[in-house]
Amino acid sequence: MATVRIFTDGACRGNPGAGGWAAILQCADGRVDGEAVSEKKLCGAQMHTTNNRMELIAAIEALAALRRPCTVELTTDSEYVRRGITEWIRAWKRRGWTLANRQPVKNVDLWRRLDTENARHDVRWHWVRGHSGHPGNEAADRLANAAIDDMLRQQA
Repeated sequence: MATVRIFTDGACRGNPGAGGWAAILQCADGRVDGEAVSEKKLCGAQMHTTNNRMELIAAIEALAALRRPCTVELTTDSEYVRRGITEWIRAWKRRGWTLANRQPVKNVDLWRRLDTENARHDVRWHWVRGHSGHPGNEAADRLANAAIDDMLRQQA
């Protein structure tokens, strides 16, 4: 099974506001030492969205881009995404996609999609503090913001 490293980020100008998402996928192409790395960059943007939705979409699109099951090391700066998929989702599903207070889970459409994509792979979820100099996270942040810029230029 191939091992893929993924770095994701979401960005939003206003919350809600114009948002962007990005994912950087890196595969070692069979080299044990990891020196020969192939890389794929994905990004997109939406006019009226939230940061949490952009963070979720980044992870969904990254995992969906993998054509076959993989071992994945996914790094995000969103505790909402990491804790949601690794801790909270089991209880949400058990309660019919509601919170403990019986309110509906926000972004349930995206959580369902992420749950499906996550199940296709062996994913290890990692969290890093945003804007802390982590190279993969910083690169994904730049790409997500560039996607917003591109969308806003096209709207002008």
